[in-house]
Amino acid sequence: GVLNGDIELEILEVKVLSKAHELPFDMSLSGYNLDLTTELDNRSLVLRHPKNQAIFKIQATIIDSFREFMKQNNFFEFQAPSIVPATAEGGAEVFKVDYFDKKAYLSQSPQLYKQIVMSAFERCFSVNKVFRAEPSSTTRHLTEVVSLDAEMSFIDSWKDIRDMAENTFKYILNQVSLKHGEDLKILGATVPTMIDYTPTLSLREVQQKIFEKTGRDVRGEKDTNPQDEREICEIIKEETGSDFVFIYGYPTRKKPFYVFPNPEEPEYNEGMDLICRGVEWLSGGRRINDYEQLMEHVKLWEMDPEKIKMFLEAFKYGVPPEGGFAFGAERITMQLLELKNIREATMFPRDMNRIDFRLNEEGY
Repeated sequence: GVLNGDIELEILEVKVLSKAHELPFDMSLSGYNLDLTTELDNRSLVLRHPKNQAIFKIQATIIDSFREFMKQNNFFEFQAPSIVPATAEGGAEVFKVDYFDKKAYLSQSPQLYKQIVMSAFERCFSVNKVFRAEPSSTTRHLTEVVSLDAEMSFIDSWKDIRDMAENTFKYILNQVSLKHGEDLKILGATVPTMIDYTPTLSLREVQQKIFEKTGRDVRGEKDTNPQDEREICEIIKEETGSDFVFIYGYPTRKKPFYVFPNPEEPEYNEGMDLICRGVEWLSGGRRINDYEQLMEHVKLWEMDPEKIKMFLEAFKYGVPPEGGFAFGAERITMQLLELKNIREATMFPRDMNRIDFRLNEEGY
Protein backbone atom coordinates (compact mmCIF):
# COMPACT_ATOMS: atom_id res chain seq x y z
CA GLY A 1 0.00 0.00 0.00
CA VAL A 2 0.93 3.65 -0.37
CA LEU A 3 1.88 5.47 2.84
CA ASN A 4 0.25 8.79 3.74
CA GLY A 5 2.35 11.63 2.40
CA ASP A 6 3.91 9.63 -0.43
CA ILE A 7 1.68 11.18 -3.10
CA GLU A 8 0.88 14.86 -3.57
CA LEU A 9 -2.29 15.81 -5.43
CA GLU A 10 -2.75 19.06 -7.31
CA ILE A 11 -6.42 20.09 -7.32
CA LEU A 12 -7.46 21.48 -10.70
CA GLU A 13 -11.19 21.78 -10.10
CA VAL A 14 -13.72 21.41 -7.26
CA LYS A 15 -17.28 20.53 -8.26
CA VAL A 16 -20.21 20.52 -5.83
CA LEU A 17 -22.32 17.43 -6.49
CA SER A 18 -24.92 18.09 -3.78
CA LYS A 19 -25.41 21.01 -1.42
CA ALA A 20 -25.62 20.11 2.27
CA HIS A 21 -27.11 22.00 5.19
CA GLU A 22 -25.14 22.52 8.38
CA LEU A 23 -24.99 19.35 10.47
CA PRO A 24 -27.27 19.40 13.56
CA PHE A 25 -24.61 17.65 15.67
CA ASP A 26 -20.96 16.58 15.68
CA MET A 27 -20.41 13.68 13.25
CA SER A 28 -16.67 13.30 13.83
CA LEU A 29 -15.42 9.94 15.06
CA SER A 30 -14.14 11.40 18.34
CA GLY A 31 -17.03 13.80 18.97
CA TYR A 32 -19.95 11.51 18.12
CA ASN A 33 -21.89 10.96 21.34
CA LEU A 34 -25.64 10.79 20.71
CA ASP A 35 -28.25 9.06 22.84
CA LEU A 36 -30.09 6.23 21.08
CA THR A 37 -33.39 8.11 20.68
CA THR A 38 -31.63 10.99 18.91
CA GLU A 39 -29.76 8.47 16.72
CA LEU A 40 -32.96 6.75 15.64
CA ASP A 41 -34.78 10.05 15.10
CA ASN A 42 -31.97 11.04 12.71
CA ARG A 43 -31.32 7.65 11.12
CA SER A 44 -30.91 8.93 7.57
CA LEU A 45 -28.02 11.12 8.73
CA VAL A 46 -26.25 9.01 11.35
CA LEU A 47 -25.95 6.01 9.02
CA ARG A 48 -23.09 7.97 7.44
CA HIS A 49 -21.02 7.78 10.62
CA PRO A 50 -18.09 5.28 10.59
CA LYS A 51 -19.41 3.56 13.73
CA ASN A 52 -22.77 2.76 12.14
CA GLN A 53 -21.16 1.84 8.84
CA ALA A 54 -18.96 -0.65 10.72
CA ILE A 55 -21.98 -2.24 12.43
CA PHE A 56 -23.90 -2.81 9.21
CA LYS A 57 -20.91 -3.93 7.16
CA ILE A 58 -20.32 -6.62 9.78
CA GLN A 59 -24.01 -7.54 9.76
CA ALA A 60 -23.91 -7.91 5.98
CA THR A 61 -20.95 -10.28 6.34
CA ILE A 62 -22.85 -12.34 8.94
CA ILE A 63 -25.72 -12.81 6.48
CA ASP A 64 -23.46 -13.34 3.46
CA SER A 65 -21.32 -15.87 5.37
CA PHE A 66 -24.39 -17.82 6.45
CA ARG A 67 -25.56 -17.99 2.86
CA GLU A 68 -22.08 -18.95 1.58
CA PHE A 69 -21.68 -21.75 4.12
CA MET A 70 -25.12 -23.12 3.41
CA LYS A 71 -24.42 -23.27 -0.33
CA GLN A 72 -21.00 -24.84 0.24
CA ASN A 73 -22.81 -27.61 2.12
CA ASN A 74 -25.48 -28.22 -0.55
CA PHE A 75 -28.36 -26.37 1.09
CA PHE A 76 -31.10 -25.17 -1.26
CA GLU A 77 -32.28 -21.57 -0.74
CA PHE A 78 -36.01 -20.86 -0.73
CA GLN A 79 -38.21 -17.92 0.26
CA ALA A 80 -40.94 -18.60 2.79
CA PRO A 81 -44.15 -16.53 2.73
CA SER A 82 -44.65 -13.64 5.15
CA ILE A 83 -48.47 -13.90 5.12
CA VAL A 84 -49.65 -17.13 6.72
CA PRO A 85 -52.95 -18.75 7.78
CA ALA A 86 -51.63 -19.96 11.16
CA THR A 87 -48.66 -19.40 13.45
CA ALA A 88 -45.73 -21.80 13.65
CA GLU A 89 -45.20 -21.35 17.37
CA GLY A 90 -48.86 -21.45 18.34
CA GLY A 91 -48.59 -18.24 20.40
CA ALA A 92 -50.72 -15.13 20.55
CA GLU A 93 -47.94 -12.62 19.79
CA VAL A 94 -48.77 -12.23 16.10
CA PHE A 95 -49.81 -9.38 13.84
CA LYS A 96 -53.24 -9.97 12.33
CA VAL A 97 -53.75 -8.98 8.69
CA ASP A 98 -57.07 -8.04 7.07
CA TYR A 99 -56.66 -10.28 4.04
CA PHE A 100 -59.57 -9.63 1.67
CA ASP A 101 -62.00 -9.84 4.61
CA LYS A 102 -60.36 -13.06 5.79
CA LYS A 103 -58.06 -13.56 8.79
CA ALA A 104 -54.34 -14.00 8.19
CA TYR A 105 -51.13 -13.28 10.09
CA LEU A 106 -47.62 -11.98 9.54
CA SER A 107 -45.24 -14.91 9.88
CA GLN A 108 -43.38 -15.46 13.17
CA SER A 109 -41.08 -18.00 11.56
CA PRO A 110 -40.59 -19.95 8.30
CA GLN A 111 -40.44 -23.12 10.42
CA LEU A 112 -43.40 -25.05 9.00
CA TYR A 113 -42.40 -24.21 5.43
CA LYS A 114 -38.82 -25.38 6.04
CA GLN A 115 -40.19 -28.73 7.14
CA ILE A 116 -42.49 -28.99 4.13
CA VAL A 117 -39.47 -28.38 1.88
CA MET A 118 -37.77 -31.38 3.54
CA SER A 119 -40.25 -33.61 1.68
CA ALA A 120 -38.68 -32.52 -1.63
CA PHE A 121 -35.12 -31.32 -0.91
CA GLU A 122 -32.57 -32.85 1.47
CA ARG A 123 -31.30 -29.50 2.77
CA CYS A 124 -32.71 -25.99 2.66
CA PHE A 125 -32.16 -22.55 4.12
CA SER A 126 -33.85 -19.15 4.04
CA VAL A 127 -33.16 -15.54 4.95
CA ASN A 128 -36.54 -14.11 5.87
CA LYS A 129 -38.17 -11.17 7.60
CA VAL A 130 -40.28 -12.41 10.52
CA PHE A 131 -42.62 -10.54 12.84
CA ARG A 132 -43.44 -10.71 16.55
CA ALA A 133 -46.20 -8.61 18.12
CA GLU A 134 -44.42 -8.49 21.46
CA PRO A 135 -45.58 -5.51 23.55
CA SER A 136 -42.09 -5.04 24.96
CA SER A 137 -39.66 -2.14 24.92
CA THR A 138 -36.62 -3.96 26.27
CA THR A 139 -33.12 -3.67 24.83
CA ARG A 140 -33.54 -7.12 23.19
CA HIS A 141 -36.97 -6.95 21.51
CA LEU A 142 -38.06 -5.86 18.05
CA THR A 143 -41.29 -6.51 16.14
CA GLU A 144 -39.49 -7.17 12.82
CA VAL A 145 -36.23 -9.08 12.43
CA VAL A 146 -34.19 -10.99 9.84
CA SER A 147 -34.28 -14.72 10.60
CA LEU A 148 -31.59 -17.02 9.22
CA ASP A 149 -32.96 -20.56 9.07
CA ALA A 150 -31.55 -23.94 8.05
CA GLU A 151 -33.11 -27.41 7.86
CA MET A 152 -31.57 -30.77 6.91
CA SER A 153 -32.87 -34.31 6.53
CA PHE A 154 -31.54 -37.87 6.80
CA ILE A 155 -30.09 -37.13 10.22
CA ASP A 156 -29.33 -39.75 12.88
CA SER A 157 -29.92 -37.51 15.90
CA TRP A 158 -30.12 -33.90 17.09
CA LYS A 159 -26.31 -33.98 17.36
CA ASP A 160 -26.09 -33.76 13.56
CA ILE A 161 -27.95 -30.45 13.83
CA ARG A 162 -25.68 -29.29 16.62
CA ASP A 163 -22.58 -30.06 14.52
CA MET A 164 -23.92 -28.15 11.51
CA ALA A 165 -24.89 -25.16 13.67
CA GLU A 166 -21.44 -25.16 15.30
CA ASN A 167 -19.64 -25.28 11.94
CA THR A 168 -21.89 -22.54 10.57
CA PHE A 169 -20.94 -20.20 13.39
CA LYS A 170 -17.27 -21.06 13.12
CA TYR A 171 -17.41 -20.01 9.47
CA ILE A 172 -19.31 -16.79 10.20
CA LEU A 173 -16.99 -15.73 13.02
CA ASN A 174 -13.92 -16.52 10.93
CA GLN A 175 -15.20 -14.40 8.05
CA VAL A 176 -15.95 -11.47 10.36
CA SER A 177 -12.43 -11.72 11.82
CA LEU A 178 -10.80 -11.90 8.38
CA LYS A 179 -12.74 -9.05 6.78
CA HIS A 180 -13.44 -6.58 9.56
CA GLY A 181 -10.35 -5.96 11.67
CA GLU A 182 -10.66 -2.17 11.29
CA ASP A 183 -14.42 -2.16 11.84
CA LEU A 184 -14.05 -4.21 15.03
CA LYS A 185 -11.38 -1.76 16.19
CA ILE A 186 -13.68 1.23 15.59
CA LEU A 187 -16.37 -0.47 17.70
CA GLY A 188 -13.98 -1.75 20.38
CA ALA A 189 -15.36 -5.26 19.81
CA THR A 190 -13.74 -8.70 19.93
CA VAL A 191 -14.99 -11.87 18.25
CA PRO A 192 -16.01 -14.51 20.83
CA THR A 193 -13.97 -17.69 21.14
CA MET A 194 -15.30 -20.94 19.71
CA ILE A 195 -13.05 -23.91 20.50
CA ASP A 196 -12.70 -27.10 18.41
CA TYR A 197 -15.63 -28.80 20.13
CA THR A 198 -18.23 -26.57 21.77
CA PRO A 199 -19.17 -27.77 25.28
CA THR A 200 -22.58 -29.44 25.20
CA LEU A 201 -24.63 -29.93 28.37
CA SER A 202 -28.15 -31.06 29.18
CA LEU A 203 -30.39 -28.62 31.04
CA ARG A 204 -30.04 -30.75 34.17
CA GLU A 205 -26.23 -30.73 33.86
CA VAL A 206 -26.30 -26.95 33.52
CA GLN A 207 -28.42 -26.63 36.64
CA GLN A 208 -26.11 -28.97 38.59
CA LYS A 209 -23.01 -26.98 37.55
CA ILE A 210 -24.63 -23.73 38.64
CA PHE A 211 -25.52 -25.27 42.00
CA GLU A 212 -22.01 -26.62 42.55
CA LYS A 213 -20.35 -23.34 41.55
CA THR A 214 -22.66 -20.75 43.10
CA GLY A 215 -24.82 -22.58 45.61
CA ARG A 216 -27.90 -21.23 43.84
CA ASP A 217 -30.33 -24.13 43.40
CA VAL A 218 -32.30 -24.06 40.15
CA ARG A 219 -32.38 -27.84 39.77
CA GLY A 220 -35.79 -28.96 38.58
CA GLU A 221 -36.65 -25.68 36.83
CA LYS A 222 -38.23 -26.14 33.40
CA ASP A 223 -35.98 -23.66 31.58
CA THR A 224 -33.00 -21.37 32.02
CA ASN A 225 -33.41 -17.73 32.99
CA PRO A 226 -31.03 -14.85 32.11
CA GLN A 227 -29.04 -15.32 35.31
CA ASP A 228 -28.60 -19.05 34.61
CA GLU A 229 -27.34 -18.27 31.11
CA ARG A 230 -24.85 -15.69 32.36
CA GLU A 231 -23.53 -18.01 35.04
CA ILE A 232 -23.15 -21.10 32.87
CA CYS A 233 -21.27 -19.06 30.27
CA GLU A 234 -18.90 -17.80 32.98
CA ILE A 235 -18.39 -21.35 34.27
CA ILE A 236 -17.75 -22.81 30.80
CA LYS A 237 -15.39 -19.96 29.89
CA GLU A 238 -13.39 -20.59 33.06
CA GLU A 239 -13.32 -24.38 32.54
CA THR A 240 -12.70 -24.60 28.79
CA GLY A 241 -11.94 -21.17 27.33
CA SER A 242 -15.07 -21.33 25.17
CA ASP A 243 -17.47 -18.40 25.00
CA PHE A 244 -20.13 -20.78 23.65
CA VAL A 245 -22.11 -23.63 25.17
CA PHE A 246 -24.91 -25.79 23.74
CA ILE A 247 -27.79 -26.65 26.09
CA TYR A 248 -30.17 -29.49 25.21
CA GLY A 249 -32.78 -31.69 26.88
CA TYR A 250 -35.50 -29.18 27.70
CA PRO A 251 -38.91 -30.35 28.93
CA THR A 252 -41.01 -31.34 25.92
CA ARG A 253 -43.89 -28.98 26.71
CA LYS A 254 -41.52 -25.98 26.91
CA LYS A 255 -40.79 -26.21 23.18
CA PRO A 256 -43.07 -26.02 20.09
CA PHE A 257 -45.23 -28.98 19.06
CA TYR A 258 -42.91 -30.12 16.25
CA VAL A 259 -39.80 -30.71 18.44
CA PHE A 260 -38.83 -34.39 18.74
CA PRO A 261 -39.19 -35.97 22.21
CA ASN A 262 -36.31 -38.01 23.57
CA PRO A 263 -37.36 -41.66 22.96
CA GLU A 264 -35.79 -42.74 26.28
CA GLU A 265 -37.26 -39.85 28.29
CA PRO A 266 -40.32 -38.51 26.43
CA GLU A 267 -40.82 -35.76 29.00
CA TYR A 268 -37.62 -34.17 27.62
CA ASN A 269 -36.99 -33.28 24.00
CA GLU A 270 -34.17 -33.13 21.45
CA GLY A 271 -34.22 -29.37 21.11
CA MET A 272 -31.14 -27.25 21.81
CA ASP A 273 -29.98 -23.66 22.29
CA LEU A 274 -26.56 -22.15 21.66
CA ILE A 275 -25.63 -19.69 24.41
CA CYS A 276 -22.79 -17.15 24.22
CA ARG A 277 -21.83 -14.32 26.55
CA GLY A 278 -24.88 -15.07 28.67
CA VAL A 279 -27.45 -14.83 25.86
CA GLU A 280 -29.17 -17.32 23.53
CA TRP A 281 -27.72 -16.97 20.01
CA LEU A 282 -29.42 -19.87 18.23
CA SER A 283 -32.24 -22.36 18.74
CA GLY A 284 -32.86 -25.65 16.95
CA GLY A 285 -32.98 -29.42 17.20
CA ARG A 286 -34.57 -32.51 15.75
CA ARG A 287 -38.19 -32.37 14.50
CA ILE A 288 -40.95 -34.95 14.61
CA ASN A 289 -41.24 -36.62 11.20
CA ASP A 290 -43.80 -39.33 12.03
CA TYR A 291 -47.31 -38.28 11.01
CA GLU A 292 -49.15 -40.06 13.84
CA GLN A 293 -46.82 -38.65 16.49
CA LEU A 294 -47.15 -35.19 14.99
CA MET A 295 -50.96 -35.41 15.11
CA GLU A 296 -50.76 -36.39 18.79
CA HIS A 297 -48.70 -33.27 19.49
CA VAL A 298 -51.10 -31.08 17.53
CA LYS A 299 -53.86 -32.24 19.88
CA LEU A 300 -51.74 -31.88 23.03
CA TRP A 301 -50.74 -28.34 22.05
CA GLU A 302 -54.42 -27.60 21.27
CA MET A 303 -53.73 -26.51 17.70
CA ASP A 304 -56.24 -26.50 14.86
CA PRO A 305 -55.08 -29.12 12.30
CA GLU A 306 -57.11 -27.44 9.55
CA LYS A 307 -54.96 -24.30 9.80
CA ILE A 308 -51.75 -26.28 9.21
CA LYS A 309 -53.25 -28.79 6.81
CA MET A 310 -50.58 -28.30 4.12
CA PHE A 311 -47.83 -28.86 6.68
CA LEU A 312 -49.42 -32.04 8.04
CA GLU A 313 -50.11 -33.39 4.55
CA ALA A 314 -46.37 -33.43 3.77
CA PHE A 315 -45.77 -35.77 6.72
CA LYS A 316 -48.78 -37.92 5.88
CA TYR A 317 -46.93 -38.99 2.75
CA GLY A 318 -43.51 -39.37 4.32
CA VAL A 319 -40.67 -37.04 5.34
CA PRO A 320 -37.21 -38.36 6.35
CA PRO A 321 -35.74 -37.77 9.82
CA GLU A 322 -34.87 -34.09 9.90
CA GLY A 323 -34.08 -31.05 12.01
CA GLY A 324 -32.69 -27.55 11.84
CA PHE A 325 -31.82 -24.29 13.53
CA ALA A 326 -32.42 -20.55 13.30
CA PHE A 327 -30.98 -17.30 14.59
CA GLY A 328 -31.67 -13.59 14.22
CA ALA A 329 -29.22 -11.37 12.33
CA GLU A 330 -29.84 -8.40 14.61
CA ARG A 331 -29.37 -10.33 17.84
CA ILE A 332 -26.15 -11.93 16.62
CA THR A 333 -24.84 -8.54 15.50
CA MET A 334 -25.73 -7.02 18.86
CA GLN A 335 -24.09 -9.78 20.88
CA LEU A 336 -21.02 -10.18 18.68
CA LEU A 337 -20.29 -6.44 18.83
CA GLU A 338 -21.43 -6.18 22.49
CA LEU A 339 -23.87 -3.37 21.71
CA LYS A 340 -26.17 -2.24 24.50
CA ASN A 341 -29.41 -2.19 22.51
CA ILE A 342 -30.64 -4.31 19.59
CA ARG A 343 -31.86 -1.16 17.85
CA GLU A 344 -28.21 -0.20 17.35
CA ALA A 345 -27.89 -3.40 15.27
CA THR A 346 -30.99 -2.65 13.17
CA MET A 347 -30.78 -0.21 10.29
CA PHE A 348 -34.45 0.76 10.47
CA PRO A 349 -35.84 -0.72 13.71
CA ARG A 350 -39.49 -1.51 14.33
CA ASP A 351 -40.81 -1.89 17.85
CA MET A 352 -44.01 -1.09 19.72
CA ASN A 353 -43.00 2.59 19.89
CA ARG A 354 -41.45 3.23 16.46
CA ILE A 355 -42.02 2.81 12.72
CA ASP A 356 -39.26 5.09 11.39
CA PHE A 357 -40.62 7.82 13.67
CA ARG A 358 -41.85 7.58 17.22
CA LEU A 359 -45.51 6.57 17.20
CA ASN A 360 -46.47 9.29 19.67
CA GLU A 361 -45.43 12.00 17.20
CA GLU A 362 -48.04 14.10 15.43
CA GLY A 363 -49.50 12.30 12.45
CA TYR A 364 -49.25 8.78 13.97
